[in-house]
Amino acid sequence: MIKEVKVKDSNKIQLNPPHNYKKVYLWIGLLVVLIWSALGTNFNPLMFKDFGNTLHFLKRSFLNPDWSVLPLALSESVITVQIAIMGTAVAFLLAVPLSFLSAKNTSPHWSIYTTLRGMLSFLRSVPEIVFALIFVPTVSLGPFAGVLALSLHNVGVMGKLFSEIIESADIGPQEAMTSTGAKKNIVILYGILPQVIPHVLSNSFYRLEVSVRASLVLGLVGAGGVGQLLSIHFKMFQYNKVAVDCLVIMAMVIIIDYIGGIIRRRVI
Repeated sequence: MIKEVKVKDSNKIQLNPPHNYKKVYLWIGLLVVLIWSALGTNFNPLMFKDFGNTLHFLKRSFLNPDWSVLPLALSESVITVQIAIMGTAVAFLLAVPLSFLSAKNTSPHWSIYTTLRGMLSFLRSVPEIVFALIFVPTVSLGPFAGVLALSLHNVGVMGKLFSEIIESADIGPQEAMTSTGAKKNIVILYGILPQVIPHVLSNSFYRLEVSVRASLVLGLVGAGGVGQLLSIHFKMFQYNKVAVDCLVIMAMVIIIDYIGGIIRRRVI
């Protein structure tokens, strides 16, 4: 096989490119990680041989729903949505000012920027269910604990998102206003805020959709809503009622996603 050719200027042109071992190493590494994860989780495809028993259980329990629990499930799903709305709204009111203080181009001082970024990272790193486990014993069982848990976690997430949106704002209008002698608060009000409002609102509605799902999980630890009702029925082995709870949850999530998608498209 020809490896190289000579040209008039004595330069050598390599016809066969060198082997690229990086991709091979990457695939080997991914395979090792996959095997490691399978061993750590006791993943065994042979366990699916009893899948027929699972289907029989689902047919016997979930295909005969107890519709008497439907009114209660619907009322609890409304509470779940209310928890998500309040948790997102409180977080929004706190995250907006914090995001301007923790954005590089609007923060008044580097120490404030560093401190708030660290605080937002901490709030974002703690799952909602951990906050719920803290608040349920202190403010008792119920939706208020769920609101507090969602609020704290969403402050971290939304504050980080909003600050990045502010930092990515077009610098042109800001420089133009600064060159005319405008103060920093005027630049923020008229040079940055109009650019970021649509994206901030869009991300807020998206966080509301996520909060609806999160509030379902919070109900499992006593934070109210249809998630708590689902947990009670599971613990009492009332799977016919669990089937109704699941159907209500599915319908609620689909409706919220659909409405949220429409709102976000119109806002942007």
